[in-house]
Amino acid sequence: MQAALPTMNSPRAVQKKLERVGYFADLGLATAIFLSVSLGKPLLLEGEPGVGKTEAAHALAAITGRELIRLQCYEGLEAAQSLYEWNYPKQLLQMRLGAGETAALSDIYTHDFLLERPLLRALRQAEGAIILIDEIDRADAEFEAFLLEFLGDFQITIPELGTISASVPPIAVLTSNRTRDLHDALKRRCAYHWIDMPDPALELRIIKARAPGLQADAAAALVEAVSRVRSLPLSRQPGISESVEWAMSAMALERSGEDWPTALRLSLGLLVKEQEDLAHVMCEADLLPGSMA
Repeated sequence: MQAALPTMNSPRAVQKKLERVGYFADLGLATAIFLSVSLGKPLLLEGEPGVGKTEAAHALAAITGRELIRLQCYEGLEAAQSLYEWNYPKQLLQMRLGAGETAALSDIYTHDFLLERPLLRALRQAEGAIILIDEIDRADAEFEAFLLEFLGDFQITIPELGTISASVPPIAVLTSNRTRDLHDALKRRCAYHWIDMPDPALELRIIKARAPGLQADAAAALVEAVSRVRSLPLSRQPGISESVEWAMSAMALERSGEDWPTALRLSLGLLVKEQEDLAHVMCEADLLPGSMA
């Protein structure tokens, strides 16, 4: 069992620490983070795109002081691309410089010729790391199965070198947009939390923190507009990241001379990023930013 870090001695303490680095987590997420770290279990975060899953890992790195190492998942990702590879050109050069084939072969399979990929790098961090396995649902089921051993023991076996174990187990955070269902075996190994879209009060706090200088009435109007947009049957609901982008873009336009309602209308593409959805929003007169003047 991995001991809880000094800064994470209760869920509410985690919540306060996250707020200090600009991440506003509800008590459910703070509890999931606390239990993940206390029990040494990977943390699986699911939710719609843009709700702050990846940002949660960045915030966790900030409050623990650990390096964040990110593995971005994609279709076709293989174990070697996430673990390690041998530096073949360097090995070949060493063989040519060696006294003989036998001597060269005994010299080229060492740590000096090993190219670390994210998972191995996380294991070898002397002070521990945060390993972010981002969008695991985009990877193939075979890669998901490979992760079971890594997440269970935090060790890997390199045939030429033997088993490498973490002296300080990394804190593993997995994210999923739920484009496909993950296997039950993976979920059983993880602490789990579903991150919902924030309520208006929480989103207002996030906007004020991430868009400093935004007037209180303007921020409230923007959050109200976002809430109304999310009530529409869109193909993709705007997330928190889009809300922040919209606020910052509108502020930039306002500084260039546009009035606030016009700035919101002109930058609406930062909030809604599908043409059909954008047309739908523009057709709803009471949802248009100009109606909030």
